Amino acid sequence: MKSAVETLNPTRVRLTVEVPFEELKDSLDAAYKKINQQVTVKGFRKGKIPARVIDQRFGRGAVLEEAVNDALPKFYTEAVNEAEINVLGQPEVDITELKDGETLNFTAEVDIRPSIEIPDYSGIEVTVDAVEVSDEDVEKSVEQLRERFASTSPVERAAAEGDVLTIDLEAKVDGEVLEDGVASGVSYTVGSGELLDGIDEAVTGLEAGGEATFTSQLKGGSAEGKDAEVTVKVTAVSSRELPELDDDFAQMASEFDTLDELKADSRKRLENMKQYDQATQAQERVLDELLKLAEVPIPEKLLEDEINTRKHNLEHHQLGQMGIDIGKYLEIQGKTEEEFDAETKEQAVKGIKTQFILDELVNKEKLNVNQEELTEHLMRRAASSGMSPDQFAQAVVEGGQVPMLVGEVARGKALAVVVEAAKVVDTNGETVDLDDEDETAETVEAAAEGDAAEDQAEDKKTEA
Repeated sequence: MKSAVETLNPTRVRLTVEVPFEELKDSLDAAYKKINQQVTVKGFRKGKIPARVIDQRFGRGAVLEEAVNDALPKFYTEAVNEAEINVLGQPEVDITELKDGETLNFTAEVDIRPSIEIPDYSGIEVTVDAVEVSDEDVEKSVEQLRERFASTSPVERAAAEGDVLTIDLEAKVDGEVLEDGVASGVSYTVGSGELLDGIDEAVTGLEAGGEATFTSQLKGGSAEGKDAEVTVKVTAVSSRELPELDDDFAQMASEFDTLDELKADSRKRLENMKQYDQATQAQERVLDELLKLAEVPIPEKLLEDEINTRKHNLEHHQLGQMGIDIGKYLEIQGKTEEEFDAETKEQAVKGIKTQFILDELVNKEKLNVNQEELTEHLMRRAASSGMSPDQFAQAVVEGGQVPMLVGEVARGKALAVVVEAAKVVDTNGETVDLDDEDETAETVEAAAEGDAAEDQAEDKKTEA
């Protein structure tokens, strides 16, 4: 076999391949064997039909077609390996010449991973938000915890802001009660801004047994977006009482003995969260600067596929779970279809550029992924997916996605190399120390500890 490669553009090549007919022998034998198992000829046992009879009865062309279809992937792969190119996607194959007993010639056009020159990234400088936790931030955090331990008790008075009501609702459009417009025993906190516009004004001042009617645009259901006449009846009014902010509250809501200790822990958790946000911000801004420095050609077909994949995932997964279509999504976002398409293309281009340049960095820096790093990444991905590590690992293996996970870890290490070389300062002008990915991992763990503390508080509430 002989092959030659022609560069059509930085991301696409044409392979020209010439195959001597004798190299098709194995595929021809396989073709005769396959046809032998599929057809019957009177006077011959199945599988024992001579080649000349198959040629006579079914045509030599059918045999050649079967043999060529079998052989093309092998010869294409050999040509790709010989040319030492990194192909993307499926090739467009054209058989230019097929002479029985002489030769098989074909061409294959295919997208390739472009050659990228890694720019000097040592001069990258970015500014990130400073890690600052104010007393107001701490008070807000403690107040949110306090809200979780609020208690309610029935009262015989008119409803006021902050009260928890039990209400019945009935919605009419054009004088007709909607099938899905009736609800009973709904719990609602006055002033929360939930449910329907206008409901707070309608229920304020009502006692148990009182009702009011107001007009509101429906936010969901069969008449979503239409104006409805809504009747609300208050069946119960309860006042909401918050626990006193003292040491007793700290002991009830946490593992701490004093309110000061609880506040100190809240401050620490907020700092950890902001450090995580700062690290993430640094990575994103360093990456943006790196992409500005690098020239990265984008294969057209790959870009088209990436755009279609992003749109499919949005429409059929994310929006499907939310129960809305793309039209409603664009309305909520306040975007036109053209703006959405442009934004999706921009995101796709950035995603492809990021993968190409970080993969090139992985090769240049000879970065490897060990089992411990892969396991840690798998655990994080499992947590974000809502699956157990074992379930997620099984799904990854069965789906053949292990190389994808390895690539994600390797690209993360490559970005860490660039971030380490960059100059990162905060808005106060202080240098931010982001030595390596371990520090980012520690920050992530610290943020996770904050979530665990909230879970612990929930457990305390249940016990109480």
